[in-house]
This record gives sequence, structure tokens and C-alpha cells, in this order.
Amino acid sequence: MKIALAGAGAFGEKHLDGLKLIDGVEVTSLVGRRLEPTQAIAAKHGIGHATTDLAETLARDDVDAVILCTPTQMHAAQAIQCMEAGKHVQVEIPLADSLADAEAVLAKQQEAGLTCMVGHTRRFNPSHQYIHQRIARGDFDIQQMDVQTYFFRRKNMNAKGEARSWTDHLLWHHAAHTVDLFAYQAGPIVKANAIEGPIHPELGIAMDMSIQLKAESGAICTLSLSFNNDGPLGTFFRYIGDTATYLARYDDLFTGKDEQIDVSDVAVSMNGIELQDREFIAAIREGREPNSSVAQVLPCYRVLDALEKQLQA
Repeated sequence: MKIALAGAGAFGEKHLDGLKLIDGVEVTSLVGRRLEPTQAIAAKHGIGHATTDLAETLARDDVDAVILCTPTQMHAAQAIQCMEAGKHVQVEIPLADSLADAEAVLAKQQEAGLTCMVGHTRRFNPSHQYIHQRIARGDFDIQQMDVQTYFFRRKNMNAKGEARSWTDHLLWHHAAHTVDLFAYQAGPIVKANAIEGPIHPELGIAMDMSIQLKAESGAICTLSLSFNNDGPLGTFFRYIGDTATYLARYDDLFTGKDEQIDVSDVAVSMNGIELQDREFIAAIREGREPNSSVAQVLPCYRVLDALEKQLQA
């Protein structure tokens, strides 16, 4: 399997590290915004081709599939471009920043019949998989999820402290993780509410947001998001269920009393990004729909669209 990766930034390198661990996979092309830094990352990871032009990469015979880690605003158009070139594609979260664009990607996938997967990593983290397996066995039901997504991002910087060429978004990016995960764990979402804080004068986005969700099962979710938080960073999940309480911090899981649970045997790796990439490769090889396919995650974007309309009103 020969893979191209577009977007050689902080998250792109996480995918490159994960792909190295998957048998029979070779990254043959790297696409970036600026040629010299892209060439440097390509050399670091032993990738033979580097470019700033996605079309140049899509024209190559040694590319079977593409992973897009580019700015949010480019995701939908580039995913469609990849499938029009006959390439399978994994789009990093979010699929799009509008429902219309997300639906256009699904329409192209259905027309092309290619694998199109979205990087909703929480579906793959061992911590959340452990809980998902308990739910599937019928010995745990979620009553409430309490989630905090906190960053300190008052300037337009990425996870490596470098200036971004685009603006991140609490609703269409960071809330997408939890909205999709809540539906994945508790069932279809039937009610959603949102409020937001002041709009940042330079970034043009709300820096604080609160979202409430209710699933068809009756389970509820409270999500707090902030780019103003100067403290522990990241996303922290509390699952309150009928038989247990769990705290999930990325790939790690703890009881409600903060005792760590060994989740090392949940999957072949403890790295959610690697597991996500393994699913993408396996789905292509096996000719099946992947977990986190564009069709599976589209309901998340319908909820985000409804929340955006609510905020605008």
C-alpha cells in the first residue's frame, strides 16, 4: 500500500510515525505548504517525493491512497479531488466546516465507491474502545458524559508553537470529536443546545463555548470548550454510567477514583492515531466500510450545523 500525506505539520508527523509501524505500507509522497520545510520532513522520514502541489502527487502511479492533514477549510474540496483522481482518502477531523461540504464529500464517495474515512480519533483511542466494548457487551450504559476540551490559544499557533496559515474552530473541529464520540457510545443525538462567549477581535472566533447533547437512549452530555484556558491542556472525559464511572484522558483510562485501568490489550497499539491509520489501510485491503467512514460520521456534522444555526440566531 503506497500512501501520500498532505499537510506536513504537527498532526501530519503523528501520522507518519504511526504509518511506519504498519506492515506493507510505504509513504511515497509528501505535500506541504512550503517546499523547503516539506523536503526536510520528507528527508527525515525517508519519503522520496515532496511537493507543494496536491495535483502533482495525485497524478503519480505510486500513490494508492491519501491522508489529508491540511487546514480545515481545504478538507472537503481536497477529499473530492483525491477521489476524482481514483485515490482512497482519509480526511483528518473535521471533514468540513459546513454541512453542505460534508454532504458533497459523501456524494462523491458514493459515486466513486472508494474508501473515504474521517479521522475521528476518539473512536480508536484504547480508553474509549474499552468503554465501547463494555457497552456492546451490555454491561455498561452511559447516563452522562462530562467533557472538557481546553487549550491556551489566544494567538494563531499550532501544537508545535508555529504560526498557522488558518484559524482553528471550537465548534467545527474540537466539538466534532465529542459530538461524534457521544453518538458512537450512547446512540443517535436527538437534542442539542449551544452558547458561546465573546468573539476574539483578531481571530474572529468564539474562544469559549458550552454544548449540551441528549441521545435517543436518554443519556446526556455536557461539553465545555475553551481557547482561553491557561492550565492543563487537552480533552478530558468523564463517563458516568449505571455500573461504573470512568475518566478518559486520550489513550489512558482511569476509574472514578483515579485508579488507572490497563487498556494495553484492547488493541494492537496504545496509539489512537496509529489505530486510526490501521483501520484505514485494513478497510482498503479488505474492501469494506471503515469505522469512522464519511457515511458514519455525517450525523455529527448535521448536529454541528444545527448548533451553528442556533448560535447565529
